[in-house]
Amino acid sequence: MSVTTSGYELKSGQRAVKSAVELLSSMRFAIALLVILSIASIIGTVLTQDDPYPNYVNQFGPFWADIFRSLSLYTVYSSWWFMLILGFLIVSISLCVLRNAPKMIADMKSWKDKVREGSLRAFHHKAEFGVHGTRANTAATLGTLSGKLGYKFVTRESDGATLIAAKRGAMTRIGYIFAHLAIVIICIGGLLDSNLPIKLQMWLFNKTPVDTSAVISEITPNHRLSSSNPTFRGYAWVPEGQHVSTAILNQPNGSLIQDLPFSIQLNKFIVDYYSTGMPKLFASDIVVIDHKTGKEIPARVEVNKPFEYDGVSIYQSSFQDGGSQMTMTAWPMVGDNAKTYPFGGAIGASAPLGASMAAIPGTAGETVEFSDFRAINVENVTDANGSNDVRGVAHKTLAEELDQRLGSGAKTQNPLTLHNVGPSVQYKIRGTDGQAREFNNYMLPVDVNGERMFLAGMRTTPNDPFRYLRIPADSGGTLKEWMQLRAALANPALRAQAAQRFAERSVTDQNAALRDHLQDSALRVLTLFAGADIGIGNGADGHPLGGYQAVATFIDRSVPKDEQQKAASLLLRMLEGSTWDLWQIAREQAGEPDMKPDADAIRFVQSSINALSDSFLYGSPVFLQLDSYKQVQASVFQLTRAPGKKVVYLGSLLLVLGIFSMFYVRERRLWFWLKDTATGTSVVMAMSTARKTLDFEKEFARTRDAVGATLGVAATEAAANSATNSTVEPSRDASAPHDRSAPPSSGSQNSTR
Repeated sequence: MSVTTSGYELKSGQRAVKSAVELLSSMRFAIALLVILSIASIIGTVLTQDDPYPNYVNQFGPFWADIFRSLSLYTVYSSWWFMLILGFLIVSISLCVLRNAPKMIADMKSWKDKVREGSLRAFHHKAEFGVHGTRANTAATLGTLSGKLGYKFVTRESDGATLIAAKRGAMTRIGYIFAHLAIVIICIGGLLDSNLPIKLQMWLFNKTPVDTSAVISEITPNHRLSSSNPTFRGYAWVPEGQHVSTAILNQPNGSLIQDLPFSIQLNKFIVDYYSTGMPKLFASDIVVIDHKTGKEIPARVEVNKPFEYDGVSIYQSSFQDGGSQMTMTAWPMVGDNAKTYPFGGAIGASAPLGASMAAIPGTAGETVEFSDFRAINVENVTDANGSNDVRGVAHKTLAEELDQRLGSGAKTQNPLTLHNVGPSVQYKIRGTDGQAREFNNYMLPVDVNGERMFLAGMRTTPNDPFRYLRIPADSGGTLKEWMQLRAALANPALRAQAAQRFAERSVTDQNAALRDHLQDSALRVLTLFAGADIGIGNGADGHPLGGYQAVATFIDRSVPKDEQQKAASLLLRMLEGSTWDLWQIAREQAGEPDMKPDADAIRFVQSSINALSDSFLYGSPVFLQLDSYKQVQASVFQLTRAPGKKVVYLGSLLLVLGIFSMFYVRERRLWFWLKDTATGTSVVMAMSTARKTLDFEKEFARTRDAVGATLGVAATEAAANSATNSTVEPSRDASAPHDRSAPPSSGSQNSTR
């Protein structure tokens, strides 16, 4: 059977129809479809599928994001064109199998027993023997030998001669049929597991996605799919102690609600960690409650260990917070008030900010939305030199520092130092204008360069990384002293008192004019740093400038260029000295003794100044410190009903069997032509195969020698030489001109096309 790329050729009909049928059933069309599917699969593998659209806008920009969305590249495997290609491929290969399978089966069953002596002598692999016995005895002997060699054979009498036609490995033709059928079956399984059934329900039964955040029990039937839906892939979020009976099917323009034939109750979510704090096991102890019988089936679901019930597989996809309770302390970040306020809430809920702390400016009408809680946070807080460093609000974030050390080993030669830095809470503060800033505060202080720091992350949009405010912890490991210092800096009277003390410490009583001048300068720098100098102007956000930014602006406006560095050094020394006195005043008001100016105290003041400067960019009227929590976890399950899975398994099995048959099963044909001679019986032996290989050359030699040994004679010299010297000669058609039914010679190829 020769290779051809053509398809069905209709005998009648319009030319366009004949051309379409020929193209659809041709090899070239099927190969083109397979190439397109391969490219589409690569795109679907490289490009993350089913992400929210804003993620793609951030990654590719608005222009390319819209183009990719119009091509359905974000949902490749469920796109209309992908399923259309699968459909055409099924039709094309099915037509190919229907066209060629009958011919292959007939060829496989055929004994090719219509050959004549002349045809056999034209074979490339042949031998001739002269036997003294009778033709009947010789035929019986050769038949027995053929069976021992693994051949099936038939014997025919024709024109005073006997023909023994034998074959072995004819089932290799089944491999071609299996391989092509496997592709069809796999594509059918893919269509069954695609969202084509869901699309059909949307077209035929007016099912539409819901694009609002409504309660699931209140969603109308036109947004819901029946529990008898043949195929789906969705997600369910289940907090501990609760249950769900629906799954969410994400669609490009909303979500469909898939009703389940059972409910899933989460009794306990289990997470186990490595010594570094990284999770190593996610597991959920669940109870499946059948809606029809009420039967309760306990089960455990782990990653890569799903539980299947009623045709629905339940996979452990991820886990989230399920509504943990937060107990917090609110510290004012504006004004000269250092009073704390109790606050709290649950993850996923919101609470008004100004209801209990109306005395803090800027809290009226603002709402806190609790979004996430993590009991364990594993971070790498080392800088490029291997020392611990967490950047401030105006610099790099923890995430950026971590990202520099992830991925390729070529990024850095410094090893990762991962630490569990304790619990953190993530929340948003939304103003009356609807705008919100997001915050991420750690419960415990983190060791940064040998100093304990409270990390307070902030970002203005969800796409930005968190930038962290570093607040130094006091000797008691709390925020108290820094918060007192911040409030004292906002108090004009205390700033004046601190400037006076600094001047008195720095200048003797004999030089009163210099002392007064230093006091005025210290008060001015404290006022600038506190953001209370209205003459310096406002920043880009409309708020008065404070911190280092205000001091730098003052120097740039008031000091000549060549003296600015000297002035900056002088002002920073005055700032540090007067802040020390301001700290002592704040401690006296709190009933605490003055601090001794040792190395730890001086470093606390320096770190406090940096944190006070960054606090003007924090953007929140309060800092919410996490005091305690009651954790409630939730599991995210992936629920799938995939009837095509077993179909794909069947296709894969057929594909393996087909490829194995094509590569490792070789068809061989063997003929013996026996006729009477004056001295006994003449035997002409010929042998052919579908694929000419060195193994076949050796097999022919072994078979020829075995025939000679069985008959007790050797092959004639001419025949033997022609056989043994043929290993490098090209194959040719062995059919004799007068016999068109003769089999092909070794080296001919077979194809389903």
